[in-house]
Amino acid sequence: MFRNNPFGFIVSVALIIAGIGVLILFMWWLSCIGTTLTVTDKRTTLRKGILSKNITDVYHSDIRNVQLNQGLMQRIFNVGAIAIASAGTGAHEIVVSGLPDPEKIKDFIDQYRTIH
Repeated sequence: MFRNNPFGFIVSVALIIAGIGVLILFMWWLSCIGTTLTVTDKRTTLRKGILSKNITDVYHSDIRNVQLNQGLMQRIFNVGAIAIASAGTGAHEIVVSGLPDPEKIKDFIDQYRTIH
């Protein structure tokens, strides 16, 4: 959590004195553990939710765009966001942030996109 958003983390820790920081950090933590990105040789799957469930699959043969986003602090800590769009829609179907080594993930997806 710190590596993805160090300023937000520091502010949340500072707000612990006011009592709201614990709630912010707990909700953020729940969001982190409830999000899973799985990349295989055929598809990329994003699962979100602990009590509820939201699953998005994009087959690599359908991907038209893989976008990597990293701010300065994220580049320093080697984390970032990946957004994947398929040929079926104009929007990104999968958007996930806080990924460690996002360039490696993008390269892995691109490798299987070009095979098909």
